This record gives sequence, structure tokens and C-alpha cells, in this order.
Amino acid sequence: MSTPAVKRRLEAAIALLAGALFAVGLLVSGMANPAKVLGFLDVFGAWDPSLALVMGGALIVGAFGFAGASKRAVSALGLPMRLPTSRDIDSRLVLGSLAFGVGWGLAGLCPGPALVAIATGTPKALMFAASMLAGMALFEISPARSSK
Repeated sequence: MSTPAVKRRLEAAIALLAGALFAVGLLVSGMANPAKVLGFLDVFGAWDPSLALVMGGALIVGAFGFAGASKRAVSALGLPMRLPTSRDIDSRLVLGSLAFGVGWGLAGLCPGPALVAIATGTPKALMFAASMLAGMALFEISPARSSK
């Protein structure tokens, strides 16, 4: 039987390993390179369709992962499974999706790749990450957030 402290360390180690694997995947696939992402989004110019394969692969892996996870009450570590239950499409979801897409199209970065790209020290990645953190902070102090 493991103690709570050992279990927390194991959870943290597995989270670190999963994050590192995700970061390597982003680097290998080119998702952390804004020029590659913008080339994929430029469907009427010099379109680079290679990221469609990355996204397709991610969808397949995710579909199997969610299908397996939805059949379990607890994770392999004994933690409760916290899968999304809501299927509502509301204005917050639509506006958030639009903001994400516009930001991705303008910068060629989204949150995961931006955090990976910080390691490169490029000004664009650093500015994106700072803006992302500022947006998160504004959301946390927003009246809509505090009323929930």
C-alpha cells in the first residue's frame, strides 16, 4: 500500500512524463514551429498539408483514448476519471473557439506549442506566452468567473 506522499510523487512523475512526451511530439511534428503551422493554414498560397497527418493521427489516438477512458471509473493510478460531460454549445464555447482560431492563425502558435517554443527563447514565443498568461489572469479576475 502506498502512502499519499508516494502516490502524489508518482502522479507528478507520470504527468511530467506525459508532458515531456507531448512536447517531443510537438517538436518532431513541427507543431511548435509557427512558420510550419502558418504554411498549413495558408490553403490558398504555399499550402503545407503535412500537419493534417499529424492532426489526423492525434484524432485517431484521442478517439481510442477517450473510448477506453469512458469505460473506466478510475485511472490506472486509482484517480477518478474526470471526462467532460456537457455537450452544450453556448456562446462562451463559440467565442472561445473563435478567439483560439484567430490567435492560432495570426501567431501560428496555440498554448501547447507556445509552451514548448518558449524553450527556444524566440521573442514571438515569449510574447505569445506572456499574452496567454495575461489572458488567463484576466479571466480569473473577470466578473463572469467570480459569479460561478
